[in-house]
Amino acid sequence: MASSILHFPSSHVVVTGGAGFIGSHLVERLLTDGHRVVVIDDLSTGRLKNLGTVRRHPGFRLIKAKVSKCPGLDRLMSRTGFIFHLAATVGVELVVKSPIRVIETNLLETEAVLKAAAPYRVPMLLASTSEVYGKSRQPAFGEDDDLLIGPPGQSRWSYACSKLMDEFLALAYAREKSVPIIVARLFNTVGPRQTGRYGMVLPRFIAAARQNKPLKVFGDGRQTRCFCSVHDTVEALVRLQKRGCDALGPARKSAAKSPGPVFGQIFNVGSTEEISMLALARLVVKTLDSKSKIHLVPYDQAYAPGFDDMRRRKPMVKKLERLVNFRPRTTLREIIRLTAES
Repeated sequence: MASSILHFPSSHVVVTGGAGFIGSHLVERLLTDGHRVVVIDDLSTGRLKNLGTVRRHPGFRLIKAKVSKCPGLDRLMSRTGFIFHLAATVGVELVVKSPIRVIETNLLETEAVLKAAAPYRVPMLLASTSEVYGKSRQPAFGEDDDLLIGPPGQSRWSYACSKLMDEFLALAYAREKSVPIIVARLFNTVGPRQTGRYGMVLPRFIAAARQNKPLKVFGDGRQTRCFCSVHDTVEALVRLQKRGCDALGPARKSAAKSPGPVFGQIFNVGSTEEISMLALARLVVKTLDSKSKIHLVPYDQAYAPGFDDMRRRKPMVKKLERLVNFRPRTTLREIIRLTAES
């Protein structure tokens, strides 16, 4: 494990939060594609186990630190070809129970990576979230839609607001500092390595079903979501990176004049296969041939009184399809099977 930065080639990629669920899959893909990868992760929610397949790869380095406290960060940025900024505090339980941690981590770490990248105009993809759409009642969300965040008295919205501020800050750096920025709003990414530890619904359902224990569905179960395979999400992120870097070319300083079609843009990344939580629980039970029963649990018992949830969260992905020729393809039944087998 590396604790400092020494002699990385200019073509290497930095992944913050690379020991997390999505980040670890992205790291594997980047190494397979021939990149050298530096992961910055303090392992507060990420796990070394997630990086087990790459720890000995000659092109891989891990720095155990927050981005804001990373040793040699300036030198690292001067030799970096691209940044995937995935470091964030996620999960409904953390949002409700530790709002200070959520807000500070999301805001301060994004600010740190942007400040470090700006002098060198390092291209960056910021992983944001569908949560920023807030309480919008649109049947499907487009990247240019107005956003409706809930009241500050409900900590449930602190995560959405902090990630939205990340977007504003990143795009401000794009305008003022000519940093090539891509924003990817991720919609419910699921798959192998995801844990139910922080309230993620699909791994919770799968863990219960495998033990024939009751599946707890919060609320009335009629709220709908779209679940995207982590492998499809990673494919979309890699395609966005490649499209941006191909357009940018080797002369990074020309970014202000010719930023390319994806830089300065926001992209929804997710599946459009919509399903209610009650139907999801039933599908998990059926797919895994489980004997589990399904129990409805009121939100105020699951989280806190006054907890506010979105009834629908479905992305429009035409922009992603048009610019990088990609649309998620893995079915939900296949995702359940692969996740249960991992």
